[in-house]
Amino acid sequence: MSSYGAIAKAAGWPGAARQVVRILRQVPGLPWHRVVGSGGAIKLRGENGAEQRFRLRMEAVTFRGARVDMGEHEYKFPKKSAGGRGLS
Repeated sequence: MSSYGAIAKAAGWPGAARQVVRILRQVPGLPWHRVVGSGGAIKLRGENGAEQRFRLRMEAVTFRGARVDMGEHEYKFPKKSAGGRGLS
């Protein structure tokens, strides 16, 4: 479980959260439902948001109100090494 912004930052592109959204839409097979907004907010609206919540609950992800409990479920990316860009 991660946020759009955390994935962009780990990939070496801080501030590129919208590009993460675009990639999740375009590449089949990615676990799109495991990526949420900052603080665990479900950003999808309507049926898509309901499907995301359903899928997460099926994976035993817990919520604090309407948000994913990121303290419990957030993946912490490793810190960048000197000279590296993060993820390879």
